[in-house]
Amino acid sequence: MAARRVAVIGAATSAGSHHAGQERAPAALRAAGFVTRLADAGLDVTDAGDVVTAPFTPDEPAATARSLATVVQVAGTVADAVAKALADGRLPVVLGGDCTITLGVLAGVQRHAPDAGLLYFDGDADLDTPATTASGVMDAMGAAHLLGLADNPLARLGSRFPMLPSSRLVQFGYDETDPESNSAGALQAAGGLARFTGAQVRADPAGCAARAVAALAGAADGVVVHFDVDAVDSADLPLANFPHYGLGVPLAVAAGVLPVFYRMPRLLAAVFTEVNPSYEPSGDALARYIDATAGALAAALASQADVTGWGGLVKDSRPAE
Repeated sequence: MAARRVAVIGAATSAGSHHAGQERAPAALRAAGFVTRLADAGLDVTDAGDVVTAPFTPDEPAATARSLATVVQVAGTVADAVAKALADGRLPVVLGGDCTITLGVLAGVQRHAPDAGLLYFDGDADLDTPATTASGVMDAMGAAHLLGLADNPLARLGSRFPMLPSSRLVQFGYDETDPESNSAGALQAAGGLARFTGAQVRADPAGCAARAVAALAGAADGVVVHFDVDAVDSADLPLANFPHYGLGVPLAVAAGVLPVFYRMPRLLAAVFTEVNPSYEPSGDALARYIDATAGALAAALASQADVTGWGGLVKDSRPAE
């Protein structure tokens, strides 16, 4: 049985964020052993390096979609890299970077699996739009753009608009007290989503994970797993670019449910976002993060030998030419 084949893709960007920091994450994660952890588990790993670098720069004070052109360019580059990895028969493992890269990952995946879904393990629902929030910060708007609640070049990055129907997006671990992205208007517009709040996940992580998997299994022909470190309580792991003190799940809970998602039979990409390595310079938190995330991914993939090859998996789901 052949080892699972993986392509690590760095997206060194904070263009869509509140401030700089996440653009340093791919290099910091590599230096701390993320890629090595995958290889040591027996996976066949290639590292494409950082395919794009785009540090945060301030936009005009009145901007409602900050640095939109740069965010779109970054996401498009990520989409190309992800599509190439799948065409080469490798599972894309994308190290970000702010949350807007996930739109690029999904766009790249959809070139091979048009009906892929998204497991969005994130401390925020990200349902803000340029019309509903005063901040204009794009990485608080990712889910809204995926669902077509906003209409601009980022929302139209994929092959269809909206990029996702609500049936193929599961939100997991988000802060249900956030006033903007959980407003009545946002939730009505995004009706039909399967949603598991942070409080629900803390109370029953295994049950919520099983129901999340079931929701996507019946609606999607493949899955992208997005993991934002701000889903973890910042008191436990102070790495999130936008901290969530007392609101996220313990790191041990995240480490326990991530393998459930990575063992889904049609996993098509894994995305890691929002790590700001400058927040905890000792490196201890980064090491714990890698143990939880790379450890979960390595264990899940190493237990599933690549019998047919990822190229075989995606070949049948390419759109007809």
